[in-house]
This record gives sequence, C-alpha cells and structure tokens, in this order.
Amino acid sequence: MKIYVDADACPVKDEVYRVAIRHGIAVVVVSNSGHRMPAHPLVSQHMVGPAFDAADDWITEAITPGDVVVTGDILLAERVLKAGASAVAHDGRIFTSAMIGSAVAQRALMADLRAGMVGITGGPPAFSKADRSRFLQALDLLLVRAQNQAGGS
Repeated sequence: MKIYVDADACPVKDEVYRVAIRHGIAVVVVSNSGHRMPAHPLVSQHMVGPAFDAADDWITEAITPGDVVVTGDILLAERVLKAGASAVAHDGRIFTSAMIGSAVAQRALMADLRAGMVGITGGPPAFSKADRSRFLQALDLLLVRAQNQAGGS
C-alpha cells in the first residue's frame, strides 16, 4: 500500500507525511513542479511534465487496489475509485462509489453555471483548521481500513 499525493494544489502535504511515517507507509508526491519534502526513506517525489492532467494520468497508472490518493480533483477521484483504490479530499471528504457520480455531475453543473456568469469570481472557502482536522481523521481511517483489509486477505 502507498499514499499518492496530487500535490500541486494540496494544502495538507505535511499532514500526509506525518501520518504516513507514523503508519510506516510510503508516500509518492506527484506534481508538475518540485515541493519541499522531509528527508525520509518513505517519502519520494515523481515529477510529471506540464501536459494537462499529466499528474492525474500518472497516478491512475501507478495505483493499485488498496492504495490511497489525496486529491481535490473529483475526476481523478472517480478514476481512483474505478481502479480499486481509495481517495480523500483535502477537507476530509472520503470519496465513495456511492457518491462519486453525483459529485461529478455537480462539478459539471457548477462549471456550466460559472461559464454563463460573466464577471463572477471566487473559489472555495478558505481552508480551515476544521478542514485540516477532518482530513487527518479521514486519512487515518482510510489507512487503518486498508491495513486491516490487507492483513485479512
């Protein structure tokens, strides 16, 4: 089992490193550019080219069932679930097969609405301490669940 981090816009990389090292699980940071990482044998980086979705494509090819992917990208999360791995968003939302279809549809609807609203700007709310706490709990839950499944197989 490994943790893959879709890193270019990830606000919880440091939290991932701490949790992964505590659990003894390898982390692969996937990005278009370099990121500061701890000097630890469990933490590595894979840089991809600048092509659109290059990181998503690489992660999708690299993951195996039981891996965990940290991403805020709903379309990547959908691909991860189809590959039999788990996905968790930066705010602690665990993506599941039961909810991913509606999340993808909502994403498409919001993109259409934004495209039709000239002059509308903004983005998601600011990342909060509560988001960080939910993320830590969700990541820990996914790792324990994956380790239990691997041990029970």
